[in-house]
Amino acid sequence: MSARHPIIAITGSSGSGTSTIRVAFEHIFRRHGIHAVFVDGDSFHAYNRDAMREAEHQAMVRGENFSHYGPAANLLDRLERLFQQYGATGSGIYRHYVHKADESDQHGVPAGQFSPWRPLPTPSDFLVYEGLHGGVVTDRYHIAEHVDLLLGVTPTINLEWIQKIQRDTRDRGYHKANVTESIVRRMPDYVHYMIPQFSRTDINFQRVPLVDTSNPFIARDIPLDGETMLVIRFRNPREKKVDFPYLLSMIDGSIMSRPNTIVVSGGKMRFAMELILTPWIESLLERKRSVAAMEKH
Repeated sequence: MSARHPIIAITGSSGSGTSTIRVAFEHIFRRHGIHAVFVDGDSFHAYNRDAMREAEHQAMVRGENFSHYGPAANLLDRLERLFQQYGATGSGIYRHYVHKADESDQHGVPAGQFSPWRPLPTPSDFLVYEGLHGGVVTDRYHIAEHVDLLLGVTPTINLEWIQKIQRDTRDRGYHKANVTESIVRRMPDYVHYMIPQFSRTDINFQRVPLVDTSNPFIARDIPLDGETMLVIRFRNPREKKVDFPYLLSMIDGSIMSRPNTIVVSGGKMRFAMELILTPWIESLLERKRSVAAMEKH
């Protein structure tokens, strides 16, 4: 953790909807004049698209489990090094993974490839990571210990699968059968490396459907925001001084389901996120400015 150069990590599995929180942060940063640098977790995959397919095939031949959720398919050493370096100096190196052809011109490489490693833009107020491993801990790596604010995005599993299937087939050009196969293949790593992260998060945002999602593999549409509820769990609300009465008064129809959990309509999702996250960002920013002022003296 770093008071001088804070790191925010949004962690969630593929198709979980982490980009919704990213948009909420972009709005908060714009209002407060904060310059943040965003880093995608896909940048730290170890293989490009073709090499990953070959690695998956070879693992299947050997009878081994292998997926993007597990450490073997990722450069967790580089991710941890980035967090360490940014926390210490506000700098580091990153790259971009190009998912779609319309991104190729921007990054200078074809779809399925990585852009070259390059320095982070400097100076910046925050580093924001969005990906699979923002809170991961293994016997070799402890990514979570470098993060100042850790957020989890965890829709119920069937909804998560619907979102992934719809995104990968519609936006990334994959066949439905291939997406389904990847869901099955990733399950052991999901259990061992994704789920434990959500016990370390400061806040979890879990989208729960109010419509039938019992067979996600035949669903034609992702449930609309108004067809869901958002369950928001705070790990330590007393320490962080979460003002639940204020949140209940501001978010129409919200309720408390447990002493550390508030439930809101899915239609209020982004509003609730911005309302909840703004004081956390302000607190990190105030701490950052206080340390900077002390260093000047």
